[in-house]
Amino acid sequence: MTDSGLLLVDKPAGPSSAQVVHRIKERLGAKRVGHLGTLDPFASGLLLLGINEGTKIADLFLHASKSYRGIMALGVETDSQDATGKILQVRAVPSIGEAELGRLEQQFFGDLQQVPPMFSALKRHGVPLYRLARQGKEVPREPRGIRIEKLRLNQLTGDEIELELTCSRGTYVRTLVADMGKFLGCGAHLKSLRRVACGHLTVDQATTLDELERVDSKAPLLSLEKALNHLRAITWENQLLSRLRLGQQEILRHLDKPIGNERLARILDPRGGLAALVHWVEDVPPGRWRLNRIFKI
Repeated sequence: MTDSGLLLVDKPAGPSSAQVVHRIKERLGAKRVGHLGTLDPFASGLLLLGINEGTKIADLFLHASKSYRGIMALGVETDSQDATGKILQVRAVPSIGEAELGRLEQQFFGDLQQVPPMFSALKRHGVPLYRLARQGKEVPREPRGIRIEKLRLNQLTGDEIELELTCSRGTYVRTLVADMGKFLGCGAHLKSLRRVACGHLTVDQATTLDELERVDSKAPLLSLEKALNHLRAITWENQLLSRLRLGQQEILRHLDKPIGNERLARILDPRGGLAALVHWVEDVPPGRWRLNRIFKI
């Protein structure tokens, strides 16, 4: 069976995340393959795939901050808020200088409320919103809290602005761009988007689909130990690990308390393999470690 780990793919614009998962699953013959955070078909860049046991750490990267580079086209609004949609309105673009860019950065930085777009996979009564949107329907959506941790804007031409941002889970960059266009009074849509990082992993570490699909190539899996090397590691003897695998979580009381704001830690076997993840909970004062995931080794 294929090894377990993470596969970092530099997805091209075009295929959906699900199509990439299908292609990689066939290529590797893996039992389980799943993406750790979807990427719109028109977007390119870092798509993390969990292979076999790697699917167990999906939540860690689904909740991680994401970083993007993109181009915002001013003066044109589309129904999908990106370049794939139908043009709804065209307006004149005002003169924009450094002062206007600075106000934009200030207005759209930090904690924001964002209304999810109709062209999204969110569901209403079990039906994805994008299906309703394609039927010309629009339904009310509740605003959701998001966080923009970094935002840098650079004017490329009179009607195009390059953006670099780091944002929380659940942020729709095309909606952010559409909201910026409304703030400027001319409308805007997202012309292009590239994900450059997910948590501490970057697209520089990724492999293209063409490289992965070469017959003589070996998939460069990132081991779970390395993928999670930003978490503190604690090495245990096999005897203790056997008890943990039997569900005897009381042995976790022997672990030291968290360091700083630490909430997750790795438990390694004597060979350095990832055996388990544990998380700190405060349901019973003063808090305790509980089993988060167990891994087959």
